[in-house]
Amino acid sequence: MDILNCMKTFVAVVEAESFTAAGARLDISKALVSKYVGILEDHLGTRLLNRTTRRLSLTESGLAYYERCLQILADVDEAEQVAAQSAAMPRGTLKVAMPVSFGTVRIAPLLTEYMRRYPEVRLDIALADRRVDLIEDGYDLAIRVGNLPESGLIARKLATDRIVLCASPAYLQVHGAPQTPEDLKQHACLNYSYSSSGDEWVFGKGKTRAAVRVDGPMRANNGDMLRLAALDGAGLIWQPHFIVADDVQAGRLVELMKDESDTELGIYAIYPSRKHLSAKVRTFVDYLVACMA
Repeated sequence: MDILNCMKTFVAVVEAESFTAAGARLDISKALVSKYVGILEDHLGTRLLNRTTRRLSLTESGLAYYERCLQILADVDEAEQVAAQSAAMPRGTLKVAMPVSFGTVRIAPLLTEYMRRYPEVRLDIALADRRVDLIEDGYDLAIRVGNLPESGLIARKLATDRIVLCASPAYLQVHGAPQTPEDLKQHACLNYSYSSSGDEWVFGKGKTRAAVRVDGPMRANNGDMLRLAALDGAGLIWQPHFIVADDVQAGRLVELMKDESDTELGIYAIYPSRKHLSAKVRTFVDYLVACMA
């Protein structure tokens, strides 16, 4: 039973003082109007209307129910308006999860302008390199770097980066620079715990790829910690370019074996569904796409 539809019909009958007029107002037949009112009365177990050949009048129960129906229908209408406005105008809290390094290096500088454009959106950002479950953990969207598992989520590409092999000049002065992927087996390799390839670093170009199993004195679940260790001469790192770009440009780290790999990383915004996408999610993703184009 569609109780709200029955309520609307009952209110229309009371206001029009006629089943026929109520039907005309709602664009349904008089018989259907009578049916809906009858369904309500059967559901409530009480008569709502006194019917005579000349007029309709409310019973005592009908009057009380009519007044409550007016309030309920007004609340429903207000709720629909709020939801519609929320879909059209970005507002409310936007929960976003993103990797620590990418969030601090690439996303953080963009946030002030987004908040200036959309002052009614409150950003709630979680920095974590582990992959969150958007539905289970209650996030509106997540930023992901790297290959995407089949998850049923919507993925919109924001940018592309590449993985680079780096070491500090101090490390290279002592240990020398590897010339081939096989040489890495003789070096201290600092590994990223959440790497999709595990302890294997992948080199090659096009369809020709080779994975080299590496080992070293340290692993960490954060790229910046590995970068700092590499700066101190602890070993080699195989990390996204955005993490080491400033250090390479300044000479604090040296990019190695540039010709050995063209491994790319996709950077994506992930969200549960395109259907009824909220304005706060849509505008945030559109903004990131425009900034990173």
